[in-house]
Amino acid sequence: MREPFSERLEKRVVVCDGAMGTLLYAKGISLSRCFDELNLSAPPWVKDIHVGYVKAGAEVLETNTFGATRVRLAKFDLADKVREINLAGARLAREVAGSELWVAGAVGPLGVRMEPLGPTSREEARAAFREQMEALVEGGVDLIIIETMVDLEEARQALLAAREASKLPVVVQMTIQEDGTTPTGTPPEEFAPSLDEWGADVIGINCSVGPRAVLEDMAGYAARFIEAGARLVGGCCGTTPEHIRAIKAAVKSASLSRTRLVAEPVARRVRALEPAPVERRSPLAQKLSSGAFPVIVEILPPKGSDPAREVEGARYLATHGVDAVNIPDGAGATARMSALSLAALLKQQVGVDVLLHYSTRDRNVLTIQSDLLGAHALGLTNILALTRDAAQYSTAEESAVFEVDAIGLVNILNNLNRGLDVGANPLGTQTCFLVGASLNPQAVNLDEELRRFEYKVKAGANFAMTQPVFDVWGLREFLKRVRSIAGREVSIVASLWPLTSFRKAEFLNNEVPGVSIPPAVMERMRKADTGDRARAEGVRIAQETLVEIRDLVEAVQIASPFGRYAMAVEVAEVLKKEEVRSQKSGGSRQ
Repeated sequence: MREPFSERLEKRVVVCDGAMGTLLYAKGISLSRCFDELNLSAPPWVKDIHVGYVKAGAEVLETNTFGATRVRLAKFDLADKVREINLAGARLAREVAGSELWVAGAVGPLGVRMEPLGPTSREEARAAFREQMEALVEGGVDLIIIETMVDLEEARQALLAAREASKLPVVVQMTIQEDGTTPTGTPPEEFAPSLDEWGADVIGINCSVGPRAVLEDMAGYAARFIEAGARLVGGCCGTTPEHIRAIKAAVKSASLSRTRLVAEPVARRVRALEPAPVERRSPLAQKLSSGAFPVIVEILPPKGSDPAREVEGARYLATHGVDAVNIPDGAGATARMSALSLAALLKQQVGVDVLLHYSTRDRNVLTIQSDLLGAHALGLTNILALTRDAAQYSTAEESAVFEVDAIGLVNILNNLNRGLDVGANPLGTQTCFLVGASLNPQAVNLDEELRRFEYKVKAGANFAMTQPVFDVWGLREFLKRVRSIAGREVSIVASLWPLTSFRKAEFLNNEVPGVSIPPAVMERMRKADTGDRARAEGVRIAQETLVEIRDLVEAVQIASPFGRYAMAVEVAEVLKKEEVRSQKSGGSRQ
């Protein structure tokens, strides 16, 4: 009978198995399939891999459950099979391990970002891990292996979940880059003592950049690991029973170190810089701070690579007193120039202040940081942080990837403004972004919309831009709740969309998320129908709306339908007329 796992580690080195996914893929399983589900649909294949590792000398078999949390299984519509898949995975490994070998319940990262970079709370993450681990324990595992962790806080929540699920030994393994830090920038001298303090029984590293950086070259480096004090060795992605056989041979011939390596905590010198005052971050920031009520007009990136029309449009808008141009992060279904490229061209060729939309869709954290640092170097310091731009809703949602959401993006921008990267490592320089966030007065769940807005404010948002406004009464009531959260510290920019036809109004009302057009407005556009009459009516509606919201918000953003910049200018000119009318009547706007 096997002795307790922790007691065996005190006496000698224990050899784990190698990759599971690599061998399943070699059997012809498509990468688009859920490998964890094979515990149910193809158990002989999973057992066959376990048997191969036992024959190679592995003493610990990891369950085929690396991605079997509710969060990851949901991507395959298998969220309701968490217990079933994990229970089967544990029992398959136990059938092969018998009473002589150990079974480790494999638990990988959730594959989503936790707060403050993502929408998943610590409690939600811990609950997802605990649900998986309880099923693994029920299935008869001897220990839990939490592996390939990128985020130290996520590793902590998984460790807490393991302690809540059972009293079994827990192994926690981080993954590192070439420089030895995790992808989020945490060095080993920080994560090792932290995991030790939190109660991990074994601390290790896996996956990452390969053997050289982690001192694990199947056979040759295994001996060096053991001599350095490692007690648990095995393989990760790409390893096979042949590799484990070589490691087993190295273990037999290596000298076991009796020295316990202690990772001493090293105080990190996180030297965050004081962010630049908001009013000094851009001309737009100065105008918002001074109460000047800036006017921003949208310029959509062109299809193809020729921005000549957009450059001329920006010049036209600048000559008509527009304070900044607004560049959406174009529709994914159309081959358009990138928003960042167009923004840089307009800044350089026209000199106009630019508000760049930047969405996290299909971008990882490293790409996001690189893009933002490059944007700042090009003079683009106004950023509207989005999970995805409204234009991107036209593409298939199942193909979208979101490593962080808008809340996480605001946190990243705030870190850059303090001279830090996402891992709180000093950059040596700091940015001075004016940080914006979206705000939807027509959200289906207003409480959730306001909860997320509050997170954005806490993360460092300086202004919020609404979806197109057609219902002034609804906006007024919504802003009462917004002001109770952020007061006047966060400027509100209301968006207006001059309607061009009844058909376009119908499309916006029915197809564009966050847009709701009142029946009275729809009736006005129905009577106007199409053509010049409809466009004139659309301009009048937008002008009336602008006059009504002038005292509710700090700025306005006006769309330019189909590149009709003159329509946007015509809408904005009502402000000048209202100012003249106010002066003649002896009043003034404060």
